[in-house]
Amino acid sequence: MKKFINNPKDVTTELLEGFALANDDLVRLEGANIVVSRRLDSCDRVTIVTIGGSGHEPALIGFVGEGMIDVAVAGDIFTAPGADAALQGIRLADRGHGVLFIVLNHTGDRLTGNLAMEACAREGMDVRMVVTRDDISGAPRFQADARRGLVGCIPLYKIAGAAAAEGKSLDEVGRHRPGLRGPDGHPGRGPQRGHPPHHRRAPGGFFRDDMEIGMGQHGEEGGGRQKLLTADETALIMVKSLLRDLGIRSGEKVMLILDGTGATTLMELFIVYRRCVSFLDSQDIEITANKIGELLTVQEAAGFPDVPRPDGRRTAAAVEGAMQHPYFKQL
Repeated sequence: MKKFINNPKDVTTELLEGFALANDDLVRLEGANIVVSRRLDSCDRVTIVTIGGSGHEPALIGFVGEGMIDVAVAGDIFTAPGADAALQGIRLADRGHGVLFIVLNHTGDRLTGNLAMEACAREGMDVRMVVTRDDISGAPRFQADARRGLVGCIPLYKIAGAAAAEGKSLDEVGRHRPGLRGPDGHPGRGPQRGHPPHHRRAPGGFFRDDMEIGMGQHGEEGGGRQKLLTADETALIMVKSLLRDLGIRSGEKVMLILDGTGATTLMELFIVYRRCVSFLDSQDIEITANKIGELLTVQEAAGFPDVPRPDGRRTAAAVEGAMQHPYFKQL
């Protein structure tokens, strides 16, 4: 695979340095791998920290700033950061009102998160860890611990960030914690896996006319391999399975996200979105907010996660709240 990089061992360091330089008005790089909002020093509220591997840009570092994340601790490509780095990020974020610590449900991230929480407890810090589990293809709802954390973290950042900006307590900011075992759905569709930049060969396994419903963001197997379907056929499979899992019924409202994952074009996403809208309209389900584009990518992975979130007053207010960070920048 061809990529514009230098030494593969320096990809993460150079990526973060370039990101910080490009967004110097909004973020700063602390040490080698901690991205910090420039507004953090003036914060007098609950703060929000997240962790995750690099290679998924704009996630997670691109959402550091006003209205979402205060600190993002980045690991190497597709790799969770270490517990020491996560602890350092939490220490940096703590303004005396508590820290909400958001972790996506992957083995390495959970291990780092648990070790960091043990260290926080020893130091007497008030930290709440929330684990996102939004991949409905990973396991049934009663086995939510086996569901992967994917792009559903993005609306959580916004909802929690809005609550923190309002001066809510840590308990209030993290109030959705029990529900985050499945408030979002994500049966990602993928005909092509992502490729880490330090690997010379592209991952195999897909023929030209193959696809998979429920493939994980790193190419993990999902709901089963099948022949490539049309955009409309795929959209219906995904939306129906999501509505069924989330129990969304006629008359309800949702926020809908289509994430491009890296190699899926906006052309394709808009074609899929129009079918999602027409089907939801036929079921008397209203889309009150949406986001279509690249949010959590996986290099050149092709496919799209489809994330409907049941709407409510808190969600609607959060979407309308102020934001100023690298990927929702007010020019």
